[in-house]
Amino acid sequence: MKAIALFVFLLGLPPAAAAADERKTDPAVLQQRGIEHFFAGRMKEAVADWDRVIAMMPAQGPRHWQRGLALYYLGEYDKGIAQFESHQTVNRNDVENAAWHFLCVARAPGGSVAKAREKLIPIKGDPRVPMREIHALFAGTGTPEAVLAAARAGDPPAAVLRNNLCYAHLYLGLYHEALG
Repeated sequence: MKAIALFVFLLGLPPAAAAADERKTDPAVLQQRGIEHFFAGRMKEAVADWDRVIAMMPAQGPRHWQRGLALYYLGEYDKGIAQFESHQTVNRNDVENAAWHFLCVARAPGGSVAKAREKLIPIKGDPRVPMREIHALFAGTGTPEAVLAAARAGDPPAAVLRNNLCYAHLYLGLYHEALG
């Protein structure tokens, strides 16, 4: 009986060891674990996992906007700026990328809201509501009221309104955080 138990036990070791190795070397596993770290507020661990993904798959570097968010929350604003500028090369129509870049520029050493406005990434064509108004707000040409009005415009269905207001409130909050 002991021999059978030992045999069954030993049969289980290689897959467990392989699973442990996979957690260290599989980019998809590292990406997902980084997301889990991010949502748990473990930004350093998230960035570490995502940096490993990028080391294994350098072409993913510019696509990794999530890494930029984590860098912002770690206070590594210059690295966040670089990440969002890199992301712009693969996603030119994303107001969120421009907004996070703005936030990093405003908080980086020597940064300010005025400097962030000067360096605001120009965006044309983000079709999501209320992204155009959010970009105008960060540029200094829009208002919070315009963002909220755009989110509510046209009497959208409840689920669409929820998403529009989610974007509106998130970026209004981040904008006011940048203003101080």
